[in-house]
Amino acid sequence: MSEPEPRRRGWRDAWRHPGRAPLAGLLLVLALAAGAAPAVAQAPQALGTQGRPPADGPGQAPPLRDYAIDAWTTRNGLPHNSLRDIAQTPDGYLWFATWEGVVRYNGVAFTVFDRGSEPGLRDNGVGALYVDPRGRLWLSDSRGNLGRLEADGRWAFVERTPQWPQALVHDMAMDGQGRMWLLFEGHGLGRVHPDGHFEYFDPPAGIPLRASFPHMAVDARDRVWIGTLDGLVMRDAEGAWHRFGAESALPPGLVWPYLAPDGTVWLAADGQLFRVDGERIVAAHALAGSGHITTLLADRRGALWVGTENRGVARIGPRGVEWLPPGEVLPRGRIASLLEDAEGSLWVGANGGLFRLRETLFTGYTRRDGLASDYVRAVFEDRDGVLWVGNGGGLDRREADGRFRPVPLPGAGAEAPSVLSIAQDADGDLWVGTFADGVYRLRDGVLRRHYAQADGVPSGHVRAIGVTADGTVWISSRRGVVRIVADGVQPPPPVPGLPQGLVTALAGIGDDLWIGSVEGASVLRGDRVERLDLDAAGGGARTVFGFQPVGDAVWIATDRGLYRYRDGRVSRVGLEQGLPVDAVFQLVPDRQGEAWIISNRGVVRVALEALRAVADGRSSRLAQVRRHTEIDGLPSAQGNGSSAPPAILRGDGTLWLATAAGVASADPARLPRYLERPPPPAVIESVQRDGQAVDWTAQHALAGGGRITVAYAGLSYLLPERIRYRTRLLGLDGDWVERGTQRNVEFVGLPPGEYTLEVAAAHPGGDWSAQPARWRFSVRPLWWQRVDVRLVATLAVLLALFTAYRWRLRRYHARNRRLERRVRERTADLQAQAERLVAADRERTELLERLREQAEAYGRQAREDALTGLPNRRHFDEVLARDLALVRRGGHPLCLAMLDIDHFKRINDSWSHGVGDQVLREAAQVLAAEVRACDLLARLGGEEFGLLMPDTMPEEARRVCERLHAHFRAREGWAGIDGLRVTFSLGLVACRPTDTPASLVERVDAALYRAKHEGRDRLELG
Repeated sequence: MSEPEPRRRGWRDAWRHPGRAPLAGLLLVLALAAGAAPAVAQAPQALGTQGRPPADGPGQAPPLRDYAIDAWTTRNGLPHNSLRDIAQTPDGYLWFATWEGVVRYNGVAFTVFDRGSEPGLRDNGVGALYVDPRGRLWLSDSRGNLGRLEADGRWAFVERTPQWPQALVHDMAMDGQGRMWLLFEGHGLGRVHPDGHFEYFDPPAGIPLRASFPHMAVDARDRVWIGTLDGLVMRDAEGAWHRFGAESALPPGLVWPYLAPDGTVWLAADGQLFRVDGERIVAAHALAGSGHITTLLADRRGALWVGTENRGVARIGPRGVEWLPPGEVLPRGRIASLLEDAEGSLWVGANGGLFRLRETLFTGYTRRDGLASDYVRAVFEDRDGVLWVGNGGGLDRREADGRFRPVPLPGAGAEAPSVLSIAQDADGDLWVGTFADGVYRLRDGVLRRHYAQADGVPSGHVRAIGVTADGTVWISSRRGVVRIVADGVQPPPPVPGLPQGLVTALAGIGDDLWIGSVEGASVLRGDRVERLDLDAAGGGARTVFGFQPVGDAVWIATDRGLYRYRDGRVSRVGLEQGLPVDAVFQLVPDRQGEAWIISNRGVVRVALEALRAVADGRSSRLAQVRRHTEIDGLPSAQGNGSSAPPAILRGDGTLWLATAAGVASADPARLPRYLERPPPPAVIESVQRDGQAVDWTAQHALAGGGRITVAYAGLSYLLPERIRYRTRLLGLDGDWVERGTQRNVEFVGLPPGEYTLEVAAAHPGGDWSAQPARWRFSVRPLWWQRVDVRLVATLAVLLALFTAYRWRLRRYHARNRRLERRVRERTADLQAQAERLVAADRERTELLERLREQAEAYGRQAREDALTGLPNRRHFDEVLARDLALVRRGGHPLCLAMLDIDHFKRINDSWSHGVGDQVLREAAQVLAAEVRACDLLARLGGEEFGLLMPDTMPEEARRVCERLHAHFRAREGWAGIDGLRVTFSLGLVACRPTDTPASLVERVDAALYRAKHEGRDRLELG
């Protein structure tokens, strides 16, 4: 990869000298004349972020809350949590100055250089970093040393003179003549010429250099601006000193400078920012409550970032002043350094660690934004553009200020109802379906009517609401669909073929009602039902989660991918065609031709045309599939299905979706900027031969043989663990060799010759590095690989071969005669022996097959209940121990239910043990048919069953148990006996981190006992 442009290196360092700011000279031509006190003009105070924020422009950064924050401390490999300075060199490496050495970062690992490393430093306390116009990294330390990183990876230090103070170098900057200026703590100013000559400038009278602050800047006219605790100091190119304090309308006390990339000199003083404008100092921003400002950064979009002593970080831009306060992520301490890297991420060095702010595609909204619950099930935009959010805590409406406000809905209990679905009818009324409280009808946010079970609403979950073109409102239930009319609820129309099971999705598309259920997909067209044959398209879909009309087609989201219905034909796009997930909940097309697909494993984005090509049969696999997860700003990668709508495209073109940790939004128009990531520059980090380090910066002639190991990296800090690599060894390989995410390559026993190793890197789905990293080396031949040695050896071998040939020829004739005699004698014995071996082998094969079948039968019997066919207690205990280990290691939720058939002894006594056994078999069948595929149902003994539900929250586990109760109560004629009614009592507990299998079973036993004691046929929580 070609060397990055200077301004794409460490921004702070590049902007601190004229070589990095080409406009600086033009902008500062009218700067202060030497010795002239600047006039001061007052500018209006910067506006805050009150009111509605402006919309993002094409090149405008998103709101500060949209940035994801990553943090590193000593736990992650940093040698010290205080980072005084940050720089980025042209090769892409990030460098951090700490009190325990300088740290190099490649996106994956920190490499520390200190007094004990090789190459080593002269002192561990690094004061400042600087990247000069030639791209070389400089550092200073607490003893006044000045070092530079050379091309061979070693540190070269400028030798000090007697006049050179042995004190901490606060800051440094290079002027237009290549002279490095050094600001010493408590000692004044120094200057190092390109030839190494040093000059020391003792603080003149009246200039408070001994009270300097660690910030200085050299402008395009070689003026040196220095911050002190007692005002601003400037040394002009002619050597005259100037002091700017209260008499220059600057506040008294600490004032320090910062040189922006456009050449503007900014001044920070007492919570205020000033700008040098021609011959004036203009008050630009007043940051109320900011306290002391400790560092500044002007980013590539022109925004100004401000670090403070203990108030966090602020950004001043088109939205006014946005704050990132300390507490949640940032520590309550000094922000010592800021840097914008070549990829646009902002790095923050604080006294409490290293932090990075990176722009994300998605914005998350949670309870901190006013949502009643973070578990969001439905999002909806009405005709007036108002956003409604249904969640576990009720219904919320987004107000003009961006906050969410709850909409009161009277529930059956003390808490607000859990909302699962939202829709709007032809009159503009809002319909809200709930988990267990029926349906609400609102107009202008005010409740008009509540339809409950007494009004004819079937008990259970209203997961979807559909409104057809004729104005009919349809609601889903566990037993099909029903209609709501003015005076109440009507039963479903007597149309043959309507689904009678759990309905999970509804959509009014024109006059037709599209129905998704656990039985597949159907369309109610007037007085007939069309059943869509999803099985004909393959995949084996069972549950339908959503419908989305796109053009002349309807896309159907299922537990086996996407199905498309068009012109009476169904086609499928699923896992086999390149969709990275199985179960998808909704497809939402945006205005840029992209399809956003919601799932439990993130948001999948693919071009609509690519989906059509696969559905049409014009392509066998999807191309350029991208999956977005938490790294892209989603509150949770888990979307929510079986609710409606789980995702929408709003009128302004933004995408909104429900997740298990809040509601998320994304603006597809921002995708190009978000995805414009240049290929990461590839670098070779180390070379070893047989475990010994090799100086790879110079061309080497390595001895032949042995193992050569080369470690490399792609210097990107956004997704470093997902960077792909490929290598090519010119002189051996003709083509590139894909290495995946492997960060090293080994070569064993290379033949003698000249080689060049090339390494290229790429982001997932991105382009490869235009300029690969290269290492040129040669391999010397071993002594036995020399031409003269090989020639002599060849002649000797030929002579030996000829001699051996003559000797072996004579022996051959003699042995041939003896062998002919022996062959005749042994042929008969061998034939008989072969026949016996064949018979023995056949008998052995038959015996092994019988033993294998017997072992498989014993294995099944050991873990299977003979009566019900369910897993037995032994199998249940093994899985319980495994799942508890997963809970302790990964924090996954786990629920355990134990149920016991009520009065089972009475059934045995009244009807016989044969009837009791049949009841147990039928109970096992009912339970097995209703539990989820991920759950483990086992018979623990007698009439007792256990149900283990991994990755399940208590609320969802309770719903599963209630569904089991409902199916038991609904069944009649157990064991073929009319009037025989079977119920069960159930205990349910959620696993705690400290639980053991014994304690968990003990708690669920106690809950089951309470259920028995409290009257049976009930659920008790433990």
